Amino acid sequence: MGFPTKATRGKISFTRLSLAFAGALLLAGCGGGDGSSGSGGGTGATTGTGGAGGTGSTDTSGSSSPLSPATVLAAMTPGINLGNTLEAVNSNGQPFTTSQETFWGNPVVNQAIFDGYKAAGFKSVRIPVSWTEYADAQGNIAPFWMARVKQVVDMARKSGLYVIINIHWDGGWIQAKPDVQAAVNAKLTNFWTQIATAFQSYDDHLLFAGTNEIGVNGEFGPPTATECPVQNSYNQTFVNAVRATGGNNATRPLVVQAYETNIDSSVSCNATLPTDKAAGRLIMEVHYYDPYDFTINDKSNIWQWGSIATDPTATETWANEAYTDGQFQKMKANFIDKGVPVIMGEYGAYDKPAYPGMDKYRLYWIKYVTHSAYTHGVVPMYWDTGDFLDRTTGAQKDPTAISTLVNAAQ
Repeated sequence: MGFPTKATRGKISFTRLSLAFAGALLLAGCGGGDGSSGSGGGTGATTGTGGAGGTGSTDTSGSSSPLSPATVLAAMTPGINLGNTLEAVNSNGQPFTTSQETFWGNPVVNQAIFDGYKAAGFKSVRIPVSWTEYADAQGNIAPFWMARVKQVVDMARKSGLYVIINIHWDGGWIQAKPDVQAAVNAKLTNFWTQIATAFQSYDDHLLFAGTNEIGVNGEFGPPTATECPVQNSYNQTFVNAVRATGGNNATRPLVVQAYETNIDSSVSCNATLPTDKAAGRLIMEVHYYDPYDFTINDKSNIWQWGSIATDPTATETWANEAYTDGQFQKMKANFIDKGVPVIMGEYGAYDKPAYPGMDKYRLYWIKYVTHSAYTHGVVPMYWDTGDFLDRTTGAQKDPTAISTLVNAAQ
């Protein structure tokens, strides 16, 4: 996701709305707490990934043991997104000298929301971040913004959560097009050098994810023969930039993405992971919003889902339970079974006010998709923009959905 509403930008691509296998890093395999790190008992995957960093702590162990998909799953499942907050983009007045995190309607981030996530049963939080609106013409990220992102990460770590930060939509400058490839790679190198350096002392409870849903604006289909290599180059640039900063970043678990975070594209385009100096420390990320007309298209009259649906006119003919299982099975066969953890960095289904009976089907979708992801070895991280928990107090606003998700992730 990248815009203030749920049913917006880019969520309508072919199967890119297919589930993303969330590769999580496991507590048992990737480190226990602030300043700690462990070894992930992994099988020899082409690339591996790792955990998240501590509250400003320093991890001196520098374990580079390959991550195990099973340990990542156990350590990070279930996860949730602090959506529509640090990635909120304000196009007026850049570069900003104050945080724009409230621009899309959420309050200033505080400790209570992360304490609420932890108390609700979540083990990890993905924090999407925008950077360009805080950078000068030379691409230097404003110190106040780096400090604010660190402050938010520290809050999440204080709550005992694994944390993922990324370069999110960020104004749409990352396009999988050959004519912008060189410029994008240069900017990615610049940004990730700064970000990685700032978080260099954090342990493996902090993970970096290079990009988010990268394809070509306005194109909704499989990558072309030229687009796929371009997007893969961005994954490689991210890995190279982070590793070059040294310290804990030399072995930090890194999350790379499928083209458009689409499951089918992960198999056709991203089966070969970036070259990495640290063996077995990469994680593959996909997203899942199928079927789009049910999950996030608030203009659609599709409000029922799955085998419990009673009205064929209100139900999609595809993306049912069998389809869901099949998509996750692709991630299992092509990544997890080969030792590469997978995270479903975003997924979700949201009620439509025009159809008050939809909640029954939304809860069933959440339960089925979450459990299917988990049983196939994928780390589920729900896209929340403030519907699940009160962003000021941390109190649960939708306890039924939260308990449904948490209980399904086992």
